Amino acid sequence: MTHDILCIGSVLWDVIGRTQHAMRIGSDEPGRITRLPGGVAMNIAMTAQRFDLRPALLTAIGRDAEGEELLAECGARGMVTRYVHRPSGLPTDVYMAIEGPQGLVAAIADAHSLEAAGDAILTPLEDGTLGSSKAPYTGVIALDGNLTLALLTDIARRPSFAAADLRVAPASPGKARRLAPLMAHPGATLYVNREEAGYLANQSFDNALEAAEGLLAAGANRVLVTDGGSFAADGSKTHGVIQTPCPAVRVRRITGAGDTFMAAHIAAEIAGKAPADALSHAQHTAAHYVSGEDDT
Repeated sequence: MTHDILCIGSVLWDVIGRTQHAMRIGSDEPGRITRLPGGVAMNIAMTAQRFDLRPALLTAIGRDAEGEELLAECGARGMVTRYVHRPSGLPTDVYMAIEGPQGLVAAIADAHSLEAAGDAILTPLEDGTLGSSKAPYTGVIALDGNLTLALLTDIARRPSFAAADLRVAPASPGKARRLAPLMAHPGATLYVNREEAGYLANQSFDNALEAAEGLLAAGANRVLVTDGGSFAADGSKTHGVIQTPCPAVRVRRITGAGDTFMAAHIAAEIAGKAPADALSHAQHTAAHYVSGEDDT
């Protein structure tokens, strides 16, 4: 196999403006603006690489100049890009965010091309290249919630996904409800924060442990719930619910933290770590990331 994990979903340009000044509507402050490859699938892939896993991307990248540059960046970073869908007439997607000293101020995710591409990005899992309905893919798949509700619902029922170790994350709290069809998938593990857990279960939770218990009661097979700088929880129908604290760090960046947690946890489990050790490893990796100490 030429890869260790499939990352399905958004691969786009992240345009992030960061300032150390307090922000409100109408603010105009000095800061730094960066443009880097991003998107949930890409963030997971980049973190997976840090733990010696080789990711393959299943996504849609436009044939415009931005898309050519993005694909080249992905290849230069060691991603397997041979399965990427290249639609004609669709621009490359982009995410734009502003972050202040207290975290995310505002963001806009333009993933319209990924949504428009639909199930075309899944062709390698259907035509025998990576799998098919008669010979389902059996490896680890990281799937993000930037796909449409219709496509995520379809994936939950597809024979080609029935045997996969499916790791799923919403792209944002507003898209968390899109994951509902995948909750009962026998191979699915959902990665959400406390707010997203509330959307999925249609109730509010005071902490990650309570949220994990609530999602299991709502029908999920396994969930990982984060809660900012507080405890994270791992809940499963087979081993119950465990939790571990987050190291105290100074927060310097937010975008990509959840994706970093998810990728670190997947890598730890692929390496054979026990649930408690994998959860702790993911918490420490995400804390290190938000502290800004790791700028890779």
